[in-house]
Amino acid sequence: MKEQEGVIKYQLNHTQQPINLPFPFAEINAWRTIVVRLDLIGQNPERYDNIGFGNISQRVDAHSDQFVVSGTQTGHIERLGPEHYCLIVNAEPHQNRLQSCGLCKPSSESLTHASVYAQDPTIQAVIHAHSPEIWKHTAVLGLAHTKADVPYGTVAMAMAVEQLFQSGELSQTPLFSMLGHEDGVVAFGKNMQEAASELIKCLARAIGIEQQPITR
Repeated sequence: MKEQEGVIKYQLNHTQQPINLPFPFAEINAWRTIVVRLDLIGQNPERYDNIGFGNISQRVDAHSDQFVVSGTQTGHIERLGPEHYCLIVNAEPHQNRLQSCGLCKPSSESLTHASVYAQDPTIQAVIHAHSPEIWKHTAVLGLAHTKADVPYGTVAMAMAVEQLFQSGELSQTPLFSMLGHEDGVVAFGKNMQEAASELIKCLARAIGIEQQPITR
């Protein structure tokens, strides 16, 4: 059975209240809009049963474990407002638990975002995109990846992400595919520009592979 997109699988303790932080929403929104226009985050009637896909997050600051992430099922909105984001107050990926606050609930992939941040304090931004081109050319591109039997938004995925970091496979390219999550890829960086640039660069390489002439 095909797994349904956008389902929250972790234990969530959510407080329905505005995010009370001086957070630079304009920056994360600008990069998210670019990724949306590239169809890497969004909602499309022809994909995933018209369920929104992809999400984006950013640490609150360089010294915090807290991060702001786009809310669940906001893919259809090109320009988000603060009310469309959620603050992850505390994350325990190995216990499958998140504590959050905001006017919407966090994305279904927030546990994976938390796992990425936990691996390296210099990581400040994470983008979970859906790219058929990158995903299906994972092997040719030489990308790190989680296995096909690891479902998204679970403790197993959090542990798989941790193993990728420990293996050193992400030292050259800060992007990995999730083979158990159709078209799912995750890019990260020391800032939002770095994460988005890596994603776009990898997309260009994947499209280049598809446009190579067939030799006979």
